[in-house]
Amino acid sequence: MLGSRIIVGVTGGIAAYKAAALCSQLVKRGAEVRVVMTEAATRFITPLTFQSITKHPVAVDTFDEHDPSVIQHIHLADWADVFVVAPATADVIAKAACGLADDMLTTTLLATRAPVIVAPAMNVHMLANPIVQENIRRLRERGFVFVDPGEGPLACGYTGKGRLAEPDEIVEVVAAVLQRKKDLEGKRVLVTAGATREPFDPVRVLSNRSTGKMGYAVAEAARDRGAEVTLIAGPGELPVPPGVQLVRVETALEMLNAVLDCLPSADILIKAAAVSDYRPASVSPSKVKKSDGPLVVELVRNPDILLEVAKRRRHDQVIVGFAAETDDVERHAREKLEKKSLDYIVANDVSKPGAGFGSDTNVVTIFGRDGTVLSLPPMAKRQVAERLLDLVAGAGRVGAVGGP
Repeated sequence: MLGSRIIVGVTGGIAAYKAAALCSQLVKRGAEVRVVMTEAATRFITPLTFQSITKHPVAVDTFDEHDPSVIQHIHLADWADVFVVAPATADVIAKAACGLADDMLTTTLLATRAPVIVAPAMNVHMLANPIVQENIRRLRERGFVFVDPGEGPLACGYTGKGRLAEPDEIVEVVAAVLQRKKDLEGKRVLVTAGATREPFDPVRVLSNRSTGKMGYAVAEAARDRGAEVTLIAGPGELPVPPGVQLVRVETALEMLNAVLDCLPSADILIKAAAVSDYRPASVSPSKVKKSDGPLVVELVRNPDILLEVAKRRRHDQVIVGFAAETDDVERHAREKLEKKSLDYIVANDVSKPGAGFGSDTNVVTIFGRDGTVLSLPPMAKRQVAERLLDLVAGAGRVGAVGGP
């Protein structure tokens, strides 16, 4: 981050005080930071605070031009390597989505060609509002990078999702964007995500708690590094990452067929999906009615997708698996690594806080056939994805790990 030029846009929310810690961390990591504030933000924290931290004047008023040789908002927009908006209120997100520019922050934001990172912070119901979600979707489609808010008690008195991500989380995203390489250009990456559903009758299914967040994060990260990405996903409600080809499946057998269809052209397969190990032996054509006695359902094994992949993979393909465990995590992960001829396996204890299904964060250890053991602290799933891709797409890595 040394020498990088970063604009931090601060908007009018109670979380504005966290932006001071964000700026402090960026400065300590060697970045040159300039702060742009909305008028509302100055009601929560003073410009002098940011000036003291960054050693630069703070821009608030569009018409407050100190240097007659430049137009301030254009000069700042051109100067930045990265533009961070933290906290980002629903109002500023809406303005950015619609291309509005009625203050110093939104004017500079509209003029910049730098990557934009947005860290929303707002009431849980505001965040869930379909209008806000639509605005976020539109910005994602235009390449904006979002640092998802955390869950917990909010200043408004509610408890839920909406609190600003911690400054160190945002710093890691900034670092990832600054260091973003196109090291996967020309590569085809195949990612699986989410749960499968095995029907028992027209109403009931056998499934698991996976939401697909980890796999979707991997797909987005691979896309941003220049890869051509195909995402094979089970049922879910996550928005499709723009620029990623989606193949929707329902059952384990459908996922197996989709993976095998796409495998020949893939350079990398990252199998993050939580596939059902078993399926009902037979599917009733009509709803099974409850009775007084117990219901016995015979289950049969589903094919192991990674074992099938191991039989067909090329020697130059890189294959990554995931192991969601609740005990003896390392032992089980290493067994799967060898049994399924994987190059890497990402293991986590899903019973730990911040590492389970549906969480926005993960706590993983990555094991490699080359002897790699990388234990990561709790971090956003996008950051986990970036660290994983650093391994499989590092210099000389793709095509060099090899198959069985």
